Amino acid sequence: MSHNSGNNQIIIEGICKDGQKFRPSDWVERISSALASFGPDHKLRYSEHVQPCIINGARCLIVARGLSINDPEAFDFILQFARKNKLRIQEKHLIKEWGYDLPDDNDNDELLANA
Repeated sequence: MSHNSGNNQIIIEGICKDGQKFRPSDWVERISSALASFGPDHKLRYSEHVQPCIINGARCLIVARGLSINDPEAFDFILQFARKNKLRIQEKHLIKEWGYDLPDDNDNDELLANA
């Protein structure tokens, strides 16, 4: 993701609202790969708008809100997928780009009702 996108990201956790791990466990890689492309070195490069990661042991997908402008269909698909499967959706203001310095307390969590 671009270095100034840290304040405009949605995190979709691989945990359902009931606390169960979402299956299939490779859902993050599937979605990330669908929006990825191959670079000149023939290696897969994730979109700057959709990045897989692990936060607190859970597979997560970080989605930049810029995807809603660049590819609104993909953005809608991802959010509908998350809602349909009752995945936790959060908006975080990431303090350190790619460091995922996320607080453990829920005071800074902002669940998106209408992401």
